[in-house]
Parts: sequence; structure tokens; C-alpha cells
Amino acid sequence: MSSSWKKRLFDFREMRDEPKPFLDHLEDLRGMLIKMAIALGIAMVLSFLGRTLLFDIIQAPLMAVDAERAENLQSLGVVDSFSISLELAFYAGIILSFPALLFFLAEFVLPALNASERKHLYPAATVGFGLFLAGVAFAYFVVLPQTLVFFYKDAESLGWKPTWTVREYYSFTTQFVIAFGLAFELPVVVLLLVKMGILETADLRRLRPQAFIVVMIFAAVLTPTTDMVTMLLMGVPMYGLYEISILAASITQKRVTREDVLAIEDTHPPENNDI
Repeated sequence: MSSSWKKRLFDFREMRDEPKPFLDHLEDLRGMLIKMAIALGIAMVLSFLGRTLLFDIIQAPLMAVDAERAENLQSLGVVDSFSISLELAFYAGIILSFPALLFFLAEFVLPALNASERKHLYPAATVGFGLFLAGVAFAYFVVLPQTLVFFYKDAESLGWKPTWTVREYYSFTTQFVIAFGLAFELPVVVLLLVKMGILETADLRRLRPQAFIVVMIFAAVLTPTTDMVTMLLMGVPMYGLYEISILAASITQKRVTREDVLAIEDTHPPENNDI
């Protein structure tokens, strides 16, 4: 390996065009934050207007565990109906506006990309949104119901009667599914790093043991629970995505290498040695 991934990271941060003054970077940051805030704000308004449907969707997993308990969630605050609606609209807004948020972030943190390379941001944002939805769906339909059943029965085994409040249940559920959605972004991050030349396929293979440990730590931090089962339900698919990322990165690198060879041949065609 000619250079370490750390060196390639700092090399990539060097601007291809004229370096910008620090104040211009701050202006770019301000512009990115404004665009992200507008996108998230619009999505939040739409989510708030459809809050009744959102409440039904969020309560559906609990209905499958105990319909009576789902219908008797306790509200302990005077303004809970409004404040919880805003909180739910915020998380739902993140999901709805995620493609735009992802694109604006990538547009800001990848200043060294040229015009042709920036075209990859659009498919990357699309794939990223698809993976995010896949993570949300996996959490909602597979992991969340099992997690609720586990904690419900665990409380009953101690002789306790589970009495969950609306705020606790909605906060737990929304944070849970969004954490899975973010975790499923791993392939997009890896492929972008490979595309930019910061990482190589050889690096990904060599770092497998470290990646497994990092993935498990990441899963333990992201999941709002402390049980091993939930951590494994997030960590194992994440590591599977890491292995898929290695395969996809290998295909990407071969394609980039082939394109570079063709570009060189077009620029410097072989000489005709025929006499």
C-alpha cells in the first residue's frame, strides 16, 4: 500500500481549486444549515398535520403486544398532546427530509469533488435514503415488536405491572427506528470513502476485526436499550452491510481503474508500428 488511509484523508482535504478564506467556509456552512432547516421545517409541518396517522403507526407495534395497554397509555403532562406531537413531527420530518439533508451535507463536506464527481451525489443520496428506509422498516416490523415483548414480559416476571406513559413510549419508539435507519447508512459512507480514494478495498479487508468491534460499540450506543439481544439485532445486520460494502467497493474500484485506463488510451493512443 503506497500510503495509509490517514494520509489519503488529509490529501483529499486539499482543495483542487483556489483555497477559500475561512469566512467563506463559514458562509457555506451557514447556507447549508439554512437549507437543511428549511427542508426539515417543511417536512415537520407536513408531519404535524398528519399526526393522527403517525400516532396510529407508532402505536401499532404496542397494539400487537397488548391492545389494552396501547389504548391506555398515560399522559402525565398538561401540554403532552402538543409537545409530543411536535417531537413526533420532528422525528418524522427527519425521515421525510432525509434525502435533502443527506445531499446538503454531502455538498458541504465534499468540496474537493469536481463537477463530474458531484453527479454521484444524486444516486448516493437516493441509495442512502433507500437504505435509511430499509433500516427504519427493519426496526419497525422486526426488531421493535420483539423488543417490546421482551421488556413487557421481563417486567411481568418481576411481578410488576407495565404502565408506560405516552411520552416514554413515543420517544423510545421513534429514537429506536431512526437509530436503525442511520446504522444502515454504513454502505453509502464506505463507498463514498472508496470513491474519493480515502479508503481502498484492501483497507476494508484488513480492518475487519476493528470494524466488527466498532460496529458493536456503535450498535450499543445507538440502541436506546441496554439488552444484548437488541444490540445484536442491530450489530449483526450492520456488520453484514460492512461485508457487502467490501464487495461493492471492490466492484467500484475495478470500474474506476478500467475507466482510468480507457481515458489514458483515448488521450495517448498506441502508435502504429506497421511498416
